[in-house]
Amino acid sequence: MLPMWIAVTALMVGSMPHALAGIYSTDAQRAALAGQMSADSSLRAMIGPVFGDSLGALTAWRVGVYAGVLAAVMSMLVVVRHTRDEEESGRQELVASGVVGRRAPLTAALLAAAVSDAVLALLVVAGLSGQGYSGALALGLAVAGTGMVFAAVAAIAAQFTESARLARGMTAAALGAAFVLRAAGDSATDGGSSAATWLSPLGWLENVRAYAGNRWWVLLLPAAAVAAQTAVAYALAGRRDLGSSFLPTRPGPSAGRLGTAAALAWRLQRGTLLGWSAGFLLAGAVYGAMTQGAVDLVGDNEQAREVFRRMGGQAGLTDAFLAAVIGLLGLVASLYAVASVLRLHGEETGGRAEPVLAAPVGRLGWAAGHLLTAFAGSIWIMLLAGLGFTAGYGGDAGPILGACLVQIPAVWTVGGAAVLLYGLSPRLAPAAWAAAGAVLLIGWIGPALDAPQFVLDLSPFGHLPRLPGGPMRWQPVLVLLAMSAAATAGGLAALRRRDLTSSS
Repeated sequence: MLPMWIAVTALMVGSMPHALAGIYSTDAQRAALAGQMSADSSLRAMIGPVFGDSLGALTAWRVGVYAGVLAAVMSMLVVVRHTRDEEESGRQELVASGVVGRRAPLTAALLAAAVSDAVLALLVVAGLSGQGYSGALALGLAVAGTGMVFAAVAAIAAQFTESARLARGMTAAALGAAFVLRAAGDSATDGGSSAATWLSPLGWLENVRAYAGNRWWVLLLPAAAVAAQTAVAYALAGRRDLGSSFLPTRPGPSAGRLGTAAALAWRLQRGTLLGWSAGFLLAGAVYGAMTQGAVDLVGDNEQAREVFRRMGGQAGLTDAFLAAVIGLLGLVASLYAVASVLRLHGEETGGRAEPVLAAPVGRLGWAAGHLLTAFAGSIWIMLLAGLGFTAGYGGDAGPILGACLVQIPAVWTVGGAAVLLYGLSPRLAPAAWAAAGAVLLIGWIGPALDAPQFVLDLSPFGHLPRLPGGPMRWQPVLVLLAMSAAATAGGLAALRRRDLTSSS
């Protein structure tokens, strides 16, 4: 999965100068954009402050923080995957029976994260070197440093809990707190000088000020944080037994309370769904509140209007912005669907599915609980996003909720593809992330780069009606629903025929 993470992040950063040049083609337009951004606290909270009006500085402003977030998530997944996941599955015990040191798994995981972040930094530098080598290097190092900070956080979290899922959740919570701190600080001041901003590793990234002075000394902060946190992780790893943790596992009730496979699936996935629900509700409220500011920011810039029209499909700028942002949330919701579906893969490869299926539980009944959480949960989080939009933007809730719900057929199509791949073979299941990443890349970057229509049509989201404001077209919606149903049915049929942990 690492090549996909690195490629998507590097392409997002490298493509941004071209996209910005197409929208803000003159120095005056870029200067006006920087001035308007400095005056809008809601947009500063979402994206960050602008420190310069060159294409390089605007690129660092527009995608720097989000590239850092992607690098942090990638690094977190790598470290937890090769530490706590390996212990939980029992593979680490087999490796440790050889001539392998106690801290070797942690070292290998951190090295894997470091190499991945270094490759990402090199690609960022290569993609932006046309805008100036020193600024590209500053941004690349800042993004890689942010990734390594959260790799070290994940290394500590993996020592405190026996569950890989909880270790990922703890690191994700730390990343979310860092984003909130940065957003609060940037909303309060327009120069990145707030104390809250400086408390966040994402605030350090933006305060490197790539292409706007290149504050090299700020890079010492993530370097020091990585060194200190890594030392703590190594100390903790040397003081615990294999498979144990510093936070004891809470014992369950003496009498079981889960009577069905569906109830077990809900118990396993409810925490994840709660996190996604809170995130979508908050995202909807934030984007709804910034809608008017974003529309005012575009103003009379015809190129920017055209990008929103390609993404939102509407002549009215407000409707185009709402449709574009809701479409982006739909793309993110497809990631939830894939993650929820692939919980089946985790249960199977972790050896937890076999005891359940040894009881009078059929494979379809076992899978149905997880799929119900995946498909119904995607409806739920999109509804919450719509409610957040309504609360933040105001106006009639009906059209916004309708625009959110019309994303569901495309979300289910991506989820159905994940079911099909998993049903055919556990080894194919991770390819669902590659498919979801490709869909996200097409929907996020394709319109900004004015990609050909046949490229946009490769994504199921490219066929949806553009709501609110546009005409409702039922034919593509019904076709996508049929495709998702066929893929899900095919995956379940394949699951029934094959042996567990083997291919059909």
